Amino acid sequence: MNLESFAKPYDPKEVEEKIYKIWEESGYFNPDKLPERYTLTPKPFTIIMPPPNANGSLHLGHAVFAALQDIMIRYHRMKGDKTLWLPGADHAGFETQVVYDKKLEKEGRSRFQIPRDQLYKEIMEFTLANKKGMESQLRRLGASCDWSREKFTLDEDIVSKTQDAFIELRKQGLVYRGERSVNWCVKHQTGLSDLEVLHEERRDPLYYIKYGPITLATIRLETKFGDTAIAVHPSDKRYKKFIGQEVEITTLIGKTKIKVIADKAVDPKFGTGAVKVTPAHDPADFEIWQRHKNEIPAPIAVIDKFGRLDLLAHFPNNEKAKKYHGLKVLEARKIIAEDMQKEGLMEKVDDDYFHNVSVCYKCKHILEPRITAQWFIKTKPLADPAIEAVKRREIKFIPDRFKKIYFHWLKNIRDWNISRQIVWGIQIPAWQCQDCQSWMIAKEKPLNCDQCQKSNLERDKDVFDTWFSSGQWPFLALGWPDGDDFKKFYATDVMETGWDILFFWVARMIMLGLWRTKKVPFKHIYLHGLVRDKERQKMSKSKGNVIDPLGVIDLYGADALRMALVVGNTPGNDPIIYEEKIKGYRNFANKIWQASRFVLTNTQDFNYKAKPKLTAVDKKNLKELKKLCKDITKQIDDFKFYAAAENLYHYFWHSFCDKIIEESKPRLSGENKADRQAAQYALLEILKINLKLFHPFMPHITEEIWSHIPGEKNLLMIEKWPN
Repeated sequence: MNLESFAKPYDPKEVEEKIYKIWEESGYFNPDKLPERYTLTPKPFTIIMPPPNANGSLHLGHAVFAALQDIMIRYHRMKGDKTLWLPGADHAGFETQVVYDKKLEKEGRSRFQIPRDQLYKEIMEFTLANKKGMESQLRRLGASCDWSREKFTLDEDIVSKTQDAFIELRKQGLVYRGERSVNWCVKHQTGLSDLEVLHEERRDPLYYIKYGPITLATIRLETKFGDTAIAVHPSDKRYKKFIGQEVEITTLIGKTKIKVIADKAVDPKFGTGAVKVTPAHDPADFEIWQRHKNEIPAPIAVIDKFGRLDLLAHFPNNEKAKKYHGLKVLEARKIIAEDMQKEGLMEKVDDDYFHNVSVCYKCKHILEPRITAQWFIKTKPLADPAIEAVKRREIKFIPDRFKKIYFHWLKNIRDWNISRQIVWGIQIPAWQCQDCQSWMIAKEKPLNCDQCQKSNLERDKDVFDTWFSSGQWPFLALGWPDGDDFKKFYATDVMETGWDILFFWVARMIMLGLWRTKKVPFKHIYLHGLVRDKERQKMSKSKGNVIDPLGVIDLYGADALRMALVVGNTPGNDPIIYEEKIKGYRNFANKIWQASRFVLTNTQDFNYKAKPKLTAVDKKNLKELKKLCKDITKQIDDFKFYAAAENLYHYFWHSFCDKIIEESKPRLSGENKADRQAAQYALLEILKINLKLFHPFMPHITEEIWSHIPGEKNLLMIEKWPN
C-alpha cells in the first residue's frame, strides 16, 4: 500500500483529471461494456441529457443538472442496472442566432448582408467549436455519460426525422400554414412563439382620443391609421345606441367612417369602456376581427417589419400621411400626440398609466405584433393525451406541485408557431409554387405543382423553432424507430431539467413523444430551480454575481462544487450557491482524505483472512452503518438527493471522524492484538461503505481513495451498492 500521496492535503488538481481518464478508458460509461453481473439482470436505467446549447460555456445551471443526473447514473450503475446516460448538444436555433449576431456586431457585420449559405457555414463552425469545449467542461464536472453515443440536434438522422415528423403532422391535418397575428421581434426579424415572450411592466401615457361622438383610451396612437372598428362591451349601456352604427371620425390624415361593434372581450372598466380595434397590430384585436369578419374591414398593416410606420402603401395620395411615413413607433407616437393636441382631437392624457408590454425574451425590445404567414401546429389534439398520461401517473412530477401548472397550461394551450425567419436551424421541407402560390410539403423538391402542373417552385427559407426538434429529443437520440437503443432504453426513466422550461420543452416532449411513439418519453420529471446567490438574487453578469463553474473547479475541485450544488437543493426550489459554500465542501473533501489516510495508515498490518471478534461497540457502529445505507438508498430512490448528501456529510464528520475514529485510537495503539484487529476491521468496513455511499456525490476523491485500499481490484464506479 503506497500512502505517499496522502502525505499532504487533498489536491483535486492532482486527482480529478487523472481519475476521469481512468473511468473513460475503462469503457464503463457504455452500458454494453459493463461487467458480467450487469448482463445477468439487464434492467435498464436511462437518462437522456438535456442537450446544452452549443453556443457558449457551461454555467452553474448546467453544473446543477450534471451533478444531479450523474448522482442518479452512478447510483444505478452501482446497483447493477444497465445504465445509460446519453449526452448531447443543441444547435439552439434562435438563441444561437442571437449569440452569433452579437459576435457579428462586434466585427462590424450584419447577418442580413451575408449570403445564407455562408452565414450557415460560419455559425456551424462557431457551434461545433463551442460544442467541443462544452463536452470538455462536462468531463471536468465528472459526468459519467456514454460519449460513444453522443448526439447533436443537427446530426443528419435527427434533421431527417425532424422533417419527417413535420410531413406526417401535415398529412394528419395537424400542421397548417396561416396568416395570424404573431409576436414579431423587429431587432431579430423573426416571429416568436408565445413562450418566447416576456411581459414587463412599463409606464406610458394613456391617451383619451376623440373618435366622433365617442372618446376612447389607447396607448398606441401610432396604430390608429390601421383602425377598422370601435369596440364596446355588449352590455355597456353607455354605448347601446352606437352598436352596429357607423360614426364619422376626424383623423390626422382626414375624415373617415368607422363601425361600432360589440364584443365581450372589451373591459368596460378600462378607460372609457370603448377601444379602437387594430387587427393588424394587436393579437386581441386580431381575434376580435376574426369574430366580426362580416361587419368590419380586413386588417390594415400600417407598421412594417422594421417597426416603422408604412402609410403610403395604403394612403398613396394622401399628402398628410407622408409626415408620419417611415417614423419609428415611439417617435411616431410622440409626434402624433402633439399633432392631435393641436387639432383638438385629444381629450386628456393620463401620464401615470402602468401596464404590461410584451418584449423579446432575448433582446428585451418591445415586440410588434404583425400578421404574417407562418407554420402552425394544432396543439389541442397533442395536448389531450399528454394530460391523460400524467393523470394516469404514467409520468410523475417531482415535486408534485408542478403537475397543476402543467395541466393548466395544456388545457389552455394555443396553436404553436413553429417557423422562424432565421438562417440557423433545420430548414422546413416546404415549397411554394410561384405561379399559383400553393404550398407542397416534402423532404425532396417535388417535380411539379399539383394545381398548375408546373415546376416553378421555391423552397421555404424558414427554419423550425428549435423546440420542435428538441421536443423529439428522447426518442430521436435513441434511434427511433428501429434502433437497438430505442428498443432497449425507451421509455427513459428520468427527465431532469429546470422548472423554467416546463412548457418550452418538457410538455412538448410529452406531446410529441406520445404522438410519435405511442409511449411516454420518460417516467419521472425532476425539476430543479434556478441558481441564486446568497442574497437570493438571480445570477447575471450585470449584477457581477455570476460564478464560473470551471473557475471554482480550478480552485476547489469538482467534488466540492457538486456537493455545494446538491446540499440544500430541494426539487422545484431555487438553490443558493456562493463561493464560501463551495470552499466549505473543499475542506470537507480534505476531511475525507485525512480520515482515510488515518485508517489506511493504521491498518497496514491488518490480516484480511482473520475473523476478528467484534466488541459490542463495533457491532453497534456497524448496525448504525447498515441503517445509514438503508436511509441513503431510500432517499436517493425518493429523489431526495439533498437529504442523502447532507446525512452522509454529518455521519462522516460527526459520527465516523469525531466519534468512531477518536474512540478507536487507544485500541489501535494498545497491546491487545485481537482488539486492535477488531478495531481495524470496523474502521476499514465503515470507510469502504462510506466511500461507496459518497461515490455518486463525490466521485473523484472516493475513486482515488478506493484505489489505495488493499485487495480492491474493481473501480469503485462498478462496485456493488451497499445494502
